[in-house]
Amino acid sequence: MSTSLTGCLEEMDRRGLIPADCHAVCCVGSVARGWSNEASDYDFNVVSSTPFEGESARVIPVPLDPGVVPTVVLHVDGRRWEIKYWLDSQVQQMIDKVSWEQFEAGSSTAKALIDAEELFLERMSTCLTLSGATWAEECRRRVEESAFRAFVTTRSLAEADSSIEDAVGQLAAGDYDSAVLSARKALGHTVDALLESEGNFGSRTPKWRARRFREARPKALSFEEYWALETMRSFDPEAPQEWANLVTQRCRDLTMEVDIS
Repeated sequence: MSTSLTGCLEEMDRRGLIPADCHAVCCVGSVARGWSNEASDYDFNVVSSTPFEGESARVIPVPLDPGVVPTVVLHVDGRRWEIKYWLDSQVQQMIDKVSWEQFEAGSSTAKALIDAEELFLERMSTCLTLSGATWAEECRRRVEESAFRAFVTTRSLAEADSSIEDAVGQLAAGDYDSAVLSARKALGHTVDALLESEGNFGSRTPKWRARRFREARPKALSFEEYWALETMRSFDPEAPQEWANLVTQRCRDLTMEVDIS
C-alpha cells in the first residue's frame, strides 16, 4: 500500500463508513496508478454483501439490481474523498454483461456498460487493496477472463471508424474545420483502442491518455509520433485539410493493427 494511504482504512472505520459485511476496500484512480498530485482526490470502492445505508450517502443510478450505488463524499485534511459502495452481486452482474457469450452473440459494438460500471471493472487491474486482498484478486481474475478487454476495444474501434467517416465526408465537402475536429476525435478513439487492446484501460478519462500510452508502449505507434499528432505539431492553419487527411489515414492504418482477441 502507498504510504500516502496509511490510515485511510482506520479513518473510514472511525467514521462508520465500512459495512460490517465488507468484502474489500480498494483505492482506485490516479492515486492507485501513481499519477496523483497534491490536488488529486482519493477514490475508493467498497464492496459488501448488503447495501450501505449511511445517512450522508447520495446515490448513482446504475442498470443493475439494485439500481443504485451509494456514494459518500467527504474532506479529510483538505483532500476530497469519494467512496462508492458496491454489492458483490452487482459486481457479478457487470462481469456477466461482458461475458464471452455476450460478445460472441454479436453485441460487441454496443455499449455494454455505462461509464460507472466500466470504470469499476477497468480499475480492478490497477487498484490498491486496503482490505480484502483475496476478494480483490478473485474479482481481478474474473474480469481478466471475461471479454471486457474485447468489448471496450471494439467499442473504441467503432467510435474511431465513425469519426473517420465523419472526417472523410467533411473533407469531401470542403468543410475543413469540421474535418480537423473529427480527425482529432478519431485519433483519440484509435489510440484508446490500441491501448485497450494491450490491457491498458481508461478511455473514459482521456486526460490520462499520454500516461497510459507511456505505460503500454504499443509497438504499432511510438510515443513521439503519437505526441506529435496529439499536439497537432504539423498543423498548418492555411491548409487544415492536409493535417486532417494525414491523421485520418494514420488512424485507418492503426485500426488495422488492433488485436481484439
